[in-house]
Amino acid sequence: QVQIVESGGDLVHPGGSLRLSCVFSGTIFDTYSVAWYRQVPGKVRELVAGMTSRYEIKYEDFVKGRFTISRDNDKDTVYLQMNNLQPEDTGTYYCNKRPPMRYWGQGTLITVSS
Repeated sequence: QVQIVESGGDLVHPGGSLRLSCVFSGTIFDTYSVAWYRQVPGKVRELVAGMTSRYEIKYEDFVKGRFTISRDNDKDTVYLQMNNLQPEDTGTYYCNKRPPMRYWGQGTLITVSS
């Protein structure tokens, strides 16, 4: 049974940074693409950044130059380094495979506010 546990969310000021972590279990992590998604207030869940098993990366335009996705296959973990956070980045962040499974973890909440 696959489980996903996200962590690292917090309250930060505009311009601040956070590093999110996501641990997968119950699956062969290094064989598939993974991604970070987010759900901001009033919107449907959307892709933020993805990384294939070959370390090919895709960023959505709204995070280019600010966020960095990485993975550690030895730890079955995906990371999202988030810099220069803005109020519009406020929301719940999830990781999953790409394309995503039906199962989702609980997500981690980021609030960007002064």
